[in-house]
Amino acid sequence: MRRAVRQLVATFGCAIVLCCAHHALAGDQPTSKPLAEDEKIERLIQTVDQLQDATFVRNGKDYDCHAAAKHMRDKWDYGRKQIRTAVEFIDKAASKSSASGKPYKIRFKDGREVEAGQFLHDELKKIEGGDLPPPR
Repeated sequence: MRRAVRQLVATFGCAIVLCCAHHALAGDQPTSKPLAEDEKIERLIQTVDQLQDATFVRNGKDYDCHAAAKHMRDKWDYGRKQIRTAVEFIDKAASKSSASGKPYKIRFKDGREVEAGQFLHDELKKIEGGDLPPPR
């Protein structure tokens, strides 16, 4: 082992070897690979499905978030050939009614309403930034 370390130091320099040794001793795991687009879409749908004390407003009618998530999944399934990324999913399937063109909204318990598209774009930033835990 010492001989291998000496060879690495001679070849690559002390800093790299020390860095590698530190990570090996600390048991650090390499960072996980980025999520695939389908995984991001699944996370977005799960986020809507798990919203607490929120109402999804579609074409002037109120729906619970479980029904909203199902509707989003159905639209994704129907339009999979045209939806390749999470951004396309938000913009083409999860932001507005394809029948009326009206934006979907999410109304929270405190009365605050946000457009679903904006909410989902904000959630996507969190997902891509690694700020959200993996789904249960």
